[in-house]
Amino acid sequence: MFLISSPKPIDPALQEFAQQIEKQSPAGISVLAGRQFRYCLEQISVEVTISEPRKFNILEEFILRAGMEMELTTTENELAQALGLDPIFVQNTANTLRSLETLAWTPDARIILTPQGKQFYLEGSVPQPPQTKQIYAISDPLQGNLFFLSSALEEVQIELPIFEDFITIENRCQEMSELGLEELQRIIQASGLGLHVPEDGKIITAANFTKETQAIWQSVAIFVIFDALEDAVKLQVRRGKQILHYASDLLDILQTEGQVSLQNLLHLSDETIVAEREELLDRRNQEVEARIKKIEQQAIETVKELRETGEQVSSKESDKKDYVILRDSQIRQSFLETLRKGNYQVLIYSPWVSKEVVDNEFIQLLQNLANRGVWILIGHGISRRQQDETRPIPPQVEQKLREIKTREGLSAVQVFWLGNSHAKEVVVDRKIHLCGSHNWLSYRGDKLPRGETVYKVTATDKVEEAYDFLAVRFKDYAGELWESAVQNRDANLAETSLCTWGALGMEEMALNELQRANWLELYPVWLKVVCQGLRSKKISPDSAYLATAVSMVSQFSVDDSNIELLRSNLRQLIGAIAALDRRQALKLLNQNWSQFGRLSIADSALAKPDDFLFKYAVKEPDRPQTKSGKKASPKKNKGK
Repeated sequence: MFLISSPKPIDPALQEFAQQIEKQSPAGISVLAGRQFRYCLEQISVEVTISEPRKFNILEEFILRAGMEMELTTTENELAQALGLDPIFVQNTANTLRSLETLAWTPDARIILTPQGKQFYLEGSVPQPPQTKQIYAISDPLQGNLFFLSSALEEVQIELPIFEDFITIENRCQEMSELGLEELQRIIQASGLGLHVPEDGKIITAANFTKETQAIWQSVAIFVIFDALEDAVKLQVRRGKQILHYASDLLDILQTEGQVSLQNLLHLSDETIVAEREELLDRRNQEVEARIKKIEQQAIETVKELRETGEQVSSKESDKKDYVILRDSQIRQSFLETLRKGNYQVLIYSPWVSKEVVDNEFIQLLQNLANRGVWILIGHGISRRQQDETRPIPPQVEQKLREIKTREGLSAVQVFWLGNSHAKEVVVDRKIHLCGSHNWLSYRGDKLPRGETVYKVTATDKVEEAYDFLAVRFKDYAGELWESAVQNRDANLAETSLCTWGALGMEEMALNELQRANWLELYPVWLKVVCQGLRSKKISPDSAYLATAVSMVSQFSVDDSNIELLRSNLRQLIGAIAALDRRQALKLLNQNWSQFGRLSIADSALAKPDDFLFKYAVKEPDRPQTKSGKKASPKKNKGK
């Protein structure tokens, strides 16, 4: 949706695409500008030589076996006589094997294997004559990479402004012809052409580049996107529907450093950005206020209906209503009771956070939740810029919150400045929503009556609306932290992102991001995150991504620096799965038992998976005793 207040410099050909970006993106995203450019790829042809073995035939097997197993070397004629064959068959086959450097050349035609021949015999194959194939190397400066194609890109005439006329982007790809054979093999294999497959014996043994490179023009679109949730302007480079992340991140860095002028590049003035920013931020806060206003109206209607019918409702019965009004001293009590009911997730947004509320009693309440498997996400901030906050969170309070740990030692509470919001909202387990005038984490109406009002909502659609709004803000913030963590290889930032994604039930996405970043050192941290989700029973033990994750042990070596942590965390994970579903835990162990043995996750004393579970399966804690001294009987789950 485009604002009328200020015209946006968007190429006519990109207008519809810009609308799609806004429509398909989370709320609060607006495209401020869009322009098309052309840039140049470099293409060069390469002739690769491929060696590939084949299974030897029966006569080749007899000849190789004779050279491998007979104590005295035999000649071709002697072998032909022993096999009852015409010598010409043995001679022709032996000569073929010699041409493949499998048999040695001798004056008396004796059967003697070369070292290479002995290796091939053990593998049950012989080499085929080398093949050659022409492929094409492409250097892409906007992707920052080099890749290979089986067919050449065609030259196309594109009448657009040249991107390099505005910004110089260094082609970080190494000179293609200077790459070593091993590096070329890796890149060709990653290109998925099926020409270099070492596990099948298919090897590229040589590569010859042509001398001349060819310029191939490509078109790209650059968009300026404003994210109202993050109050940030970002540049996005797209080729068709594909986002070029490398180029987008690079432009963001250059723009932040003042090396990119949005006015020159995209005809976007600072005045237009400021106007759009102010309008979008105001609109977002208006949407939040409108949502809470609807809740207020519904709650008032509920009270009116009760008055008109004369129905007397006890406080316990009122909790069953979809909308409940709480005033003054009721607020704090209901807030704490609602938190204590949390089973897996608590989201809180409070403009301010003070030490008077986040006292030792409150810290202990959150720690008790963490012990049960509950994650807590806290957002704060009212100003549009963090440096403008007049009442920032005290550092010692933030530190105390972050010191609340899961049983695996992760921070169970994540505290973020999100800013630019007057909303005062709490969502617990996506089932209960508290909102109103009460500042949840700063000292107000719980001490003296101040005429504050809070609405306790359990209507599914309204709770979900509030959850979506808060969850998107936390998710986006975690995504930004992750990008920074990957770029700087900052493990602490990465751990914060993983915990936040875990709190939002996004463990599978977190695993995918970990794999995409090729950051296996964080795999043990991810395992800890999952243990917290299993403890709260929010994660199903038969989730497909758990099987994928456990199978990743094959990628580790006993020499890895964090192998002890990996062993400990995998034992905890399998034990936590077994506590919920023993059969699933056994299935995972059976599928990966050899790897568990190789890495000593299962020590030599554990002969089979059952032994492993007996040792590491999580034991349920003893139930509390009743006043009579007997253990309380378990409560039965009531179906909805």
